[in-house]
Amino acid sequence: MRIRFQVKKQILCLLFSCMLFAVFTTESVNGQNAELDAKVQSPSAVLMEASTGQVIYERDADTKRSPASITKIMTLILIFDELKSGNLKLDDEVTTSAYAKSMGGSQVFLEEGEVQTVETMIKCIVVASANDASVAMAEKICGSEEAFVERMNARAKELGMTETHFCDCCGLTSDEQHYTSARDVALMSRELITKYPEIYQYTKIWMEDITHVTQKGSTPFTLSSTNKLLKQYEYTTGLKTGSTSVAKYCFSATAHKDGIDLIAVVMAAPDHKVRFADAKTLLTYGFSVCSIYHDANTDTLPKLKVKGGVEDTVSLRYEKEFRYLDLNGQDMTGVTKKWELTETVPAPALEGEKAGEAVYYLGEQKLGSVDILYAQTVEQAGYGDCIKKVFLKCTLVNDVTPSF
Repeated sequence: MRIRFQVKKQILCLLFSCMLFAVFTTESVNGQNAELDAKVQSPSAVLMEASTGQVIYERDADTKRSPASITKIMTLILIFDELKSGNLKLDDEVTTSAYAKSMGGSQVFLEEGEVQTVETMIKCIVVASANDASVAMAEKICGSEEAFVERMNARAKELGMTETHFCDCCGLTSDEQHYTSARDVALMSRELITKYPEIYQYTKIWMEDITHVTQKGSTPFTLSSTNKLLKQYEYTTGLKTGSTSVAKYCFSATAHKDGIDLIAVVMAAPDHKVRFADAKTLLTYGFSVCSIYHDANTDTLPKLKVKGGVEDTVSLRYEKEFRYLDLNGQDMTGVTKKWELTETVPAPALEGEKAGEAVYYLGEQKLGSVDILYAQTVEQAGYGDCIKKVFLKCTLVNDVTPSF
């Protein structure tokens, strides 16, 4: 009885300690959020860690708002989708239509019939937020802006952007049906920077010259970045600004420090100074609390025995690397990884299907898991396969050819 009492006492103490830790952590996070709430002036804001997609801070994150030129983040995703598929190349030529030339707002003053490369158009969109270049690229890819916008909306659905609908490819419209939310902007920003990190080659440009070549001759034109945070915050890597009288001042800011990539989205800021200040505040806070545990999963996995297969074993591979975002200052050196696998699997074992999991623990706390997949296909053995296996075993064991 005394032993049971001591065990119960230890369990109660452990539970009480866990409760105190949870309460302390909650109070700490709430206190930090309250501090951010007091500093951040923009009506909608989201701070996200890019590799995990985990939201660290949010304010009014799902309210539908006019996005202005941060619409172009989706335009850029579609451009890079085309580059990845091989349907488009950076040195392909793009001809500006009369419609593209007619765009107002931010532009690089492309002339009708003017030809620029895809890469130059990307620079115009990213650095100078050019509406004319955005429409020219939309027409290049889909034939018309309308068809391109349909693809933008389809891509938004794929990304789980539930509070988003686009009416144009550049954000110039004042149509009430053109909207998104701070959370959705973070989602599409994450897609762009994680799937196409080469975007940073352009988002880090402060100033660069292009050349207009028209019937009037050649004229140099200087692209100047709309992202003033490039000069105000040393860890800035991008991404896109936007402003109209309806949207006010919007910004999706990206930054990198100590192996961590953060996305700070602010929408409907009252002026350009506030949007940059809010983004800097969010990013600085994020880097102060974030640490990443990363396992590239390059270690060798065991082979599993296959029952009834044409081969006796099957190779395995990890589905992906593992990342865990810690916001509580925990010591991650004690993380352990456990393979959850069966010793034998029945045939067939199909390449790419799940064989088990690699589960990560910090003490008794489960941090997450990564699927372990079959790295090859092992088909179910037929009668002929069984005869061959018997033949080979006899040959190897007795070094003689069996007679039947």
